[in-house]
Amino acid sequence: MRLALIQNHCSEQRTENLGRALDAMERAKAAGADIVAFPELAIDRFFPQHEASDARTVAETIPGPTADAIADKARDLSLVTVFNMYEDSGDGRYFDSSPVFEADGSLLGITRMVHICDYTCFHEQAYYDPGDRGAPVYDTTVGKVGVAICYDRHYPEYMRALGVARAELVVIPQAGAVDEWPAGLYEAEVQTAAFQNGYFAALCNRVGKEERLTFAGESFVVDPSGNFLARAKALEDDLAVVDLDLSRCASSHARTLFWHDRRPDLYGDWLA
Repeated sequence: MRLALIQNHCSEQRTENLGRALDAMERAKAAGADIVAFPELAIDRFFPQHEASDARTVAETIPGPTADAIADKARDLSLVTVFNMYEDSGDGRYFDSSPVFEADGSLLGITRMVHICDYTCFHEQAYYDPGDRGAPVYDTTVGKVGVAICYDRHYPEYMRALGVARAELVVIPQAGAVDEWPAGLYEAEVQTAAFQNGYFAALCNRVGKEERLTFAGESFVVDPSGNFLARAKALEDDLAVVDLDLSRCASSHARTLFWHDRRPDLYGDWLA
């Protein structure tokens, strides 16, 4: 199957950002994509860079206007779609959420970010409630797809849970800034997770200069051995397209070696 990572900047005009996202889906389909993925907060400026803002005015329910526009385009183009947005749950809680749409536009489910950080320019605890839906893996027409939203990728327990649920592809909607981490570290982290768990991993990053942060772009895809398959451009909009053979997961080192020798009977006491 063919995956496209949509690496778009966000202006202050939300409707313009949505239009750019829908246009990118068209371009992805024209390039032969079967599944597309978006960065974190795909059509909004990155409001957690500020300790306080009126961001809740852009939070929406799922289904809702933005989710419905993406679902309709997914249906029209027959594209499995992993989106990301600020979700208003309707019960007073707000989440960093990735709705996952089947190629017919139906909503397969919503992954909500579980681990919520708070540090300079990433004041996410001021905006997000912790996710309450675990680490789901979705049976799509292209394969078994899991989602690790940004900060969740730092937690081996979360990345392992997606492997336990037999994910073949893990999509990582990301908001990674220039010089946020030591050179090569966030790539190595994703490479290691893919290698240890026997799945493909696709990190789709934000891009562009905003008020306090410049997002790096450089979205990338690795295989179950941790090898790079594709990388998007740095510091500019791009569409990274790559073919993936998900059958390779079954013959990965993780699936043929590591998983057979796991000792889950021991781990509960160790990690309690």
